[in-house]
Amino acid sequence: MSANSNVTAQDDDTGVPVIDISPYFTGSPAERKNLARKIDAACRSIGFLVVSGHGVPASLTENAQAVSRAFFDLPVEVKKSVVSKTASAYRGYRGLEASVLAYSRDDKDAAPDHRELFSIGPIETDPSDPYYSTAEGARTIIPNIWADAIPDFEPTLRDYYRAMDSLSFALMRLFALGLDLDEHWFDRNVDKDISVLQLSHYPDQHEAPKQGQLRASAHSDWGSLTILKAEDRPGGLEVFTRAGEWRPVPIIPGTFIVNIGDLMARWTNDRWVSTLHRVVNPPRDKADNSRRLSLVFFHQPNYDAVVECIPTCTETAPKYPPVASGDYLRMRVTQTFKA
Repeated sequence: MSANSNVTAQDDDTGVPVIDISPYFTGSPAERKNLARKIDAACRSIGFLVVSGHGVPASLTENAQAVSRAFFDLPVEVKKSVVSKTASAYRGYRGLEASVLAYSRDDKDAAPDHRELFSIGPIETDPSDPYYSTAEGARTIIPNIWADAIPDFEPTLRDYYRAMDSLSFALMRLFALGLDLDEHWFDRNVDKDISVLQLSHYPDQHEAPKQGQLRASAHSDWGSLTILKAEDRPGGLEVFTRAGEWRPVPIIPGTFIVNIGDLMARWTNDRWVSTLHRVVNPPRDKADNSRRLSLVFFHQPNYDAVVECIPTCTETAPKYPPVASGDYLRMRVTQTFKA
């Protein structure tokens, strides 16, 4: 199940480690424990890591990128035909400047993000299962919208969503090991996750952005973890280091960028950090050839999962009150898409 496992753990100058996770799938118990220790160290220090050896076929990622680019190439009026009719929904198309990620940090003066989005949620739902048919389930798990104008759009993104969901489940088990818990400790909280796959498109910037505007304003992610497939293009992802500096995250072929979100920080009582990050504008001399596409999988625990300090992170008194995953997600979505 290894893919690109020849990439070895190392630190670049951002402090973001590159970690081969193939021992989780094929290694001995000792190798898996050693891997979990590396992940714990990364999540304590920077909250970001770059993973190789993940087992996701390159062809699947390439196909997902191809249909995503084809969607964003459609005329605006066609893209607007797949806009959710539910204002607070995290589904379908959102146009340029529809989001302000910094709003989720109460930065009321932030400029709108210079990006457009397409989002889908859970794809394996059973209407006969009370988890999905209750009032809370119906309020949280909103039907997906698909772009029928693009051949293979729906089946390709369904396949990619499944692959990311499976990888997230494995990472959550690795996280449990890294936190000195039983490997299956998180299983019951993520077996019916409400994760979101978001296609983020940052177009060429033929005109200079507005004062203070970024491609994606500074924010932390909201859920348990994020898996990002990004392109090495001008104007990219930066993390805010403990030294108080914004530094670029390395883009390495065949890998994914993984970072933890707010709910994992709350679960671990801030033993693990949910780090601020942003997507910056390209230099003006490269802005006309800076188009960038990111496939972003936001892993979100079951809507009824109660996130509170885990047993192995009680060195200090719990810093956060318990919160339900679904409630937290709705709050952040409402804040971010005020625009």
